[in-house]
Amino acid sequence: MNRIQTLILDFDGTLGNTTEVIVRTMHAAIHELGLSARTDAECAATIGLKLIEIPPVLFPGLEVDPNLFAATYRRFFHTFNSDGAVKLYPGVKETLMDLHRHGFTLTIASSRSHITLDEYIRKLGLSEIISYVVGGEDVKEGKPNPEAVNIILNKLGISADEALVVGDTSFDIDMGRNAGTMTCGVTYGNGTRESMAQADWLIDEFCELTKLIP
Repeated sequence: MNRIQTLILDFDGTLGNTTEVIVRTMHAAIHELGLSARTDAECAATIGLKLIEIPPVLFPGLEVDPNLFAATYRRFFHTFNSDGAVKLYPGVKETLMDLHRHGFTLTIASSRSHITLDEYIRKLGLSEIISYVVGGEDVKEGKPNPEAVNIILNKLGISADEALVVGDTSFDIDMGRNAGTMTCGVTYGNGTRESMAQADWLIDEFCELTKLIP
């Protein structure tokens, strides 16, 4: 890990606890579109995918207009995403500040669109320490395709072995592995230990990152 100088961080389920507002929004969109109800767990399991990629996962074999689903979701999300609805997980800000002070470059690769992602980063006080952000509209292929990671590597002019991808789902871990980076899964988000078994490391608290990166 001595060569690691850049962290490529997922947002939803890794930095910010967005699960409740996302699942609530997804239930509302599904109901609005007259689709069969899905459980909280089924909805949460799609977090990390681009919105247009969710319908075939939740409703395999059923023709659901992905753009209509995305638009309906965004409309409800705007209603449910009130001030204070999303908070950072314990220890996230302190750990990121510490890593930043020690010279690590902090970036974000998220499936979330910039319109909400940038707002979260600003409101949660991360703007000064996050160097670069890739949102859902910046890539043609979503996670686990490595495009988002490659954009960051190219932007910073570094190689894959100088970066660590940190996320809470198999989509994040596979994205990092597909790009050739080291990977770390956090167990408190939307994924499970089993689904992230291919990660180089698994941590139960975000602050444990400082033990992995000397």
